[in-house]
Amino acid sequence: MKNLLLVGLLLAVTFSAPAQNTGEKDRQYWAQTLYKISYPVLQNLAAGTLKKNMPLELGPGYGGNVKAMTYLEAVGRTMAGIAPWLALPDDNTPEGQQRKQLRELLLKGLPHAVDPGHPDYLNFRTEQQPIVDAAFLAHAFLRAPGLWKALDSVTQHRFILEFSSLRDRIPAYSNWLLFAGITEAFLAKIGAGYDPLRIDIAYRKFKEWYVGDGWYKDGENFAMDYYNSFVIHPMLVDMLAVMVAKKMVAETEYTKAVKRMVRYSEYLERSISPEGYFPVMGRSMAYRNAAFQALGQVALMEKLPEYIQPAQVRCGLTKVIQHIFEQRGTFSADGWLQLGFAGHQPEIADTYTSTGSLYLCTVGFLPLGLPANHPFWTAPAADWTAKKIWNGAPARKDYKVDY
Repeated sequence: MKNLLLVGLLLAVTFSAPAQNTGEKDRQYWAQTLYKISYPVLQNLAAGTLKKNMPLELGPGYGGNVKAMTYLEAVGRTMAGIAPWLALPDDNTPEGQQRKQLRELLLKGLPHAVDPGHPDYLNFRTEQQPIVDAAFLAHAFLRAPGLWKALDSVTQHRFILEFSSLRDRIPAYSNWLLFAGITEAFLAKIGAGYDPLRIDIAYRKFKEWYVGDGWYKDGENFAMDYYNSFVIHPMLVDMLAVMVAKKMVAETEYTKAVKRMVRYSEYLERSISPEGYFPVMGRSMAYRNAAFQALGQVALMEKLPEYIQPAQVRCGLTKVIQHIFEQRGTFSADGWLQLGFAGHQPEIADTYTSTGSLYLCTVGFLPLGLPANHPFWTAPAADWTAKKIWNGAPARKDYKVDY
């Protein structure tokens, strides 16, 4: 209850302050929403009460050992989304104070996660699922190297051991190859021992699985869902950045992958309806706005196509975030995410979805890693593509692109 009162107080303080423009209001809203999502996970990890206090809600027909998996899911996925935001320098704004608080909670909690004697020691050693969520955690360290550098040497060593322990399990022949690959890429990045084969296989298979116009297959068969955004484009691009640095591939491979992600991001931007909704289709829709991770990463990298202005992405995604996180039931009375998409809808969850899984939604907030004075946040409000078209305004045609 104390946590909810704190969040409510912060919301009241922030929204009572005069905003200079729409972009500033949007940023305040994004920051407050991400804070509300992340705080229960990070506060409990820091206090050593994550396993004690996090509820365990399971999708219909859930088939795993939830207690061996869900807590690492919550931590790794939360980190993957908030890392770029936490990497910004401290300032004395209300947002800056919240950001500093979350960073301090995370850095206090991460040693617990890899301390075998601690109640919140997270499981990397058994089950297949840790291959997935160790990858999100490693991805967070790649996105915000300062978080890694801020850890003490004992904790760093323990993380390296936990990441290395995953090699006794074989990833599924799908996007899971990227989970194994990016974890090893992180180890390579920091100069630890790594398995180059797990990186190379992920790279080669997704090069083979590219079907054109910005889309990859997720394994041997194509799936019409959001896994190109949940996992494939963001992890492949960031893994390739490490491969280029290690001279494992030519820089042209990275450049091509970025172009493909940019092309895919065009589809995501166009998928936002004039009212701020988007198609709910395919697997894992309980990950909510994580469907826009690739678009957010392209914005964060300042790679948006010329015809897509940062402000139109900001405005479209703000509407999406409002529709999802203001829906009654999205959060429990204690502030935890609940199964569903817009509200509490357990039936929409998959057989592998539990409470910890839901925190992948944080990757839908990646543009918060851009500073407050960036045009993404300072430019006047702008209509996104679908809103322009349905309002009869001029808009760019869409064409197939070959990369």
